[in-house]
This record gives sequence, C-alpha cells and structure tokens, in this order.
Amino acid sequence: MQMAESRVHSQVEENLYHVFGQALFTAQPCADSVLTLWVHRDRLFEVLQYLKPKFSMLYDLFAIDERTRVYREGQPASDFTVTYHLLSLDRNDDMRIKVALTESSLNLPTITSLWPNANWYEREVWDMFGILFAGHPNLYRILLPPTWEGHALRKDHPARATEMAEFEMGPERVAKEQEALRFRPEQWGMKKASDDSEYMFLNLGPNHPSVHGVFRVALQLDGEVIVDSVPDIGYHHRGAEKMGERQTWHTFIPYTDRIDYLGGVMNNLAYIQSVEMLAGIQVPERAKIIRIMLAELFRISSHLVFYGTFVQDVGQMSPVFYMFADREKLFGIVEAITGGRMHPAWFRIGGVAQDLPNGWEQIIRDFIDYLPARLDHYDKMAMQNKMLKERTVGIGVYTQQEALDWGITGPGLRATGIDWDVRKKRPYGGYDQFEFDVPTSNNGDCYDRAQLRIEEMRQSLRIIRQCLDNMPGGAYKSDHPQTTPPPKERTMKDIETLIHHFLNVSWGPVIPQGEASVMIEATKGINSYHLISDGGTNSYRTRIRTPSFPHLQQIPLISKGLMIPDLIAIIASIDFVMADVDR
Repeated sequence: MQMAESRVHSQVEENLYHVFGQALFTAQPCADSVLTLWVHRDRLFEVLQYLKPKFSMLYDLFAIDERTRVYREGQPASDFTVTYHLLSLDRNDDMRIKVALTESSLNLPTITSLWPNANWYEREVWDMFGILFAGHPNLYRILLPPTWEGHALRKDHPARATEMAEFEMGPERVAKEQEALRFRPEQWGMKKASDDSEYMFLNLGPNHPSVHGVFRVALQLDGEVIVDSVPDIGYHHRGAEKMGERQTWHTFIPYTDRIDYLGGVMNNLAYIQSVEMLAGIQVPERAKIIRIMLAELFRISSHLVFYGTFVQDVGQMSPVFYMFADREKLFGIVEAITGGRMHPAWFRIGGVAQDLPNGWEQIIRDFIDYLPARLDHYDKMAMQNKMLKERTVGIGVYTQQEALDWGITGPGLRATGIDWDVRKKRPYGGYDQFEFDVPTSNNGDCYDRAQLRIEEMRQSLRIIRQCLDNMPGGAYKSDHPQTTPPPKERTMKDIETLIHHFLNVSWGPVIPQGEASVMIEATKGINSYHLISDGGTNSYRTRIRTPSFPHLQQIPLISKGLMIPDLIAIIASIDFVMADVDR
C-alpha cells in the first residue's frame, strides 16, 4: 500500500478506537494490506452503522468455515467467520470487518437497512453456510434449489458428486421439485389484488431469449405496468467456489474462464494476481504487458457481444451480425496467440503460458486499424437510430447514491457520473504505464450504459496500440520457485529441475498462509478473488466477487412503474452473464 493509504487506514482505526474503545477490535494483517478488524458480534451492527457514512459501498459479504483451518495465529477463536468488505470511492480506501461465530450460535443482525445490496449477499451466506440474519426481509435459498439439503460451502459438505448418494429423479421427486419452483407472491410481500383490480403474475424466463441466460424474473403486473418483480437466480450455479477449494492453485485457472465466460483471460487475471500476492511473486514486465493486451482484446470482444445483443433486444436485427463478424476476427487473433478462443486459460501463476508467436504484432495492428471505422458505422446504424433512443433514453434510471447503495460498478456506475475505474484508481499489473480516458455520463439510463461501453472499446484500442508500440523484451514468466509451471527449458538439463517441474505441475505450488484479494476492472465491473491459503497446495477459501451478482439485484428498483418492453431494455443494458452471477 502507498503511504497515503496507510495514513487513511490509521485514521479510520483511530476514529473507531476513539468511539468504541480499542479493546473491542482485533487487527489482522493480510497480504493485500487491507485494514482488517475483528469485532464482537454484539457490537457489529453499531460499528457498521458508524462506518456507513465513511464507506459508501458494501463491496462484498461472505463467510468462511474455519473449523478445519490450521493457521489462524492472532485471530479470535471462530467456527464460522462472516466478512464485510467495505469500499470508499471518495478516499479510494477499503476495510474489512470480521465477526466470529460459534457453530452452536450461527446468527447475526441483517444490515439491509444500511446497504440494500446486503440482501442477496446475506441470502447467499445462509444458503451456503446456514448462518441466519435476524430481520432479513426474506432469508430464502438463492443459488441452490429450495429442496437442497445442507449448506454446500461448509467443509463437511461433499465436494464431488462421487461422494454423494446416487441421484434419482422419479415421479415423486419431479413433483416435489416442480412444486418447490411455484411462485408464491405472499412469500415476497406481494398482494394478489389492490382495492380496484387484481394483479397478474407472469414468469419472464428462465428460458426466454431476452433474459440472457437461465434467469427468471417473476413479475407482478397491473395490466401492462410492472408493480414489482422478483429476480430468481441460481439455475446456472455449479459450485465454482467449492471447486476453487478442491483444485490445486494452478489447476483452478481453467475454471475461472467460465465465470464471466465472455471475459476470457480477464478471469484468469483476477485470480492469479491474488495468488501472486500471497506468494510474493514479481511478474516480469513483458508478461505484464502481454496480459494487459490480451485482457483489453477480451474487453472489446465482450463489449461487441453486448453491443449486438443490446441493439437486437430493442428491435434491430442487422447490427448483431456485423458485430459478431468483428468478434470472429478478434478470436482469430486470440487463437493465433493462445491456441484457444473463448476460454484459452492462457495466463499462469507468474506470467503467461508462452511467449508471443512470430507475426503477432501485424495481425493485432491490422485489427486495431480496422475496428474504429466499423464502430463509427455502428454508431450511425444503431446508436443514432430514433427508435433505439426512444426505447432507451430515460429508461432504467438510477442515481449515483442508488448505484452505490446497490453495489453497482463498471460502466453501470460510471453512467451516473462517477469516474471510478480500477485501472486508473488502483493501477494493477502495469496499467499505470498507459494513457487512456475513463468515459462517464450523467443520466444513468439504458442509453448511457450502452454508450459508455462503446467508448470503452475505443479506449481499449488505445491501450492495445501502446502495447504494440512499447512491448518490452525479456521473460514471459517469473523464475520464482512458486511460478507454475516452472520454465520447461531447464528440465532437460538436471534431474532436480525435472523433479521440481513434475511436482509443481502435478501437485501445484505450496502457497504461504495468508489472505489476499486484488480488484480488477473486468468487462462488467469490479471482479476479485478473495483467497485464503492455509499453507497448502490448494485454496482453503475461494471467494469470487463478481459484478453481475449485485447488478441484477437492482432490477426491481429501476423497473417499477415501467412496462415489460422497458424491462427488456433494462436487462439488455445491464450487460451480465448468468455464469458470472451464479458461479
């Protein structure tokens, strides 16, 4: 951390100690230097209420099953821990508050009155760990089916299907599962009728082309007007965090590609930077610039998908074919460099899988020279279209404060006028060496959210051009002993290096015990992996904070009083993928 951030931390600590007394808190050092304080459960709400004006966003909320953990020196005794990660955009400052729980008393007060987006996070903690939140408006399973038995992220829950009983789906089970999916308005505080009319309840999804994946929104309608809505997620859940605690550090890398499956290697970057921070690995400059170049290519790829489908959802059929053709050109470049297309899983702990191939520079230069004119053409064809503007301008509006309350990041936040981009505010992986602008707008509507992503593509082209013009020489992978896999060139020279290579590939590196999380500006907002190492060859706790999860939570707020076609435009403008939501 920089000295300025250290002073901010000490000031926050000093204020807390002055108001509540230092004896209430236990400080925990973390590898990422984020201020982390443990507080007694009885004073938790009071402390968080005091911190709310200082930290405008609840960035994340998750739990840890501590019961089998070995290295916990300096931390209070705990069977289960709940972590609140707070973020101040004004001061560019983080803080974690932790609270210890015993297995016999798993309950805490809800904080939905402080940060509304705590609603889904608390439901997820209940779903995965069985921790109750008193006063929560509806503590109901969110990612697992309502009929699921147990809490999947507990350490005593099976991690593989082979550890569970044989699955059967007979007629009785089918009937039970179908009944569990029945939408009951009363459960969500909805009335079936008003004083002068009856409401209609309509399922939009989970298999509807306009919901962009296996996603259901249960709508309460007064005629054609949306009175309320309940987003229903979890259909795409496949236990990514559980797998992150089962796989070795390096064999989990391909799994990350499938989180935001349009973001490609950008998923790798969020994960491996946290591993590298835990291990103290310094990445060579060439590897850093190669990573940035590939990440920005995938930002363009993801935004092209968004652009085409957004325009299609509001009524234009032709543009999506043009934009997907451009995406295919981009995938040709990715394939030439990595050997893969959508999911190359090409980044490695300590660098990248291989050096750049011969001819890489020309194919990228041809593409970045070609795309700007295409974007100009699309602007005339789509964004200046009168019908598209009528469908999106002034629709799905939220304010800066609402964006912060609901944990909105990325273009969705910048559409309200806040220029917060992690690449600028907290440059990671070499971004401090690049010149680019952070586009913003002030209306916070569907149109602005789309317009910003288009401008972001132009800024990504600027970054990629700088990579081309200033690509350093040197190694593409660190020579640190925890780099995985180690450079193979030396394995044919002596048996010790060959054994080291074999063990590091088959078992993976042994990462020092500790906790770390590194934010990145992913395609849809801020993404990070909070990793806990217990000094072994795999992660003790893998927490995946994705931007799409809190973004969908805001749908009821910004769609109320509008019509179903407006909701389609809102869903399109959010830019999410369900794998990023459900994990």
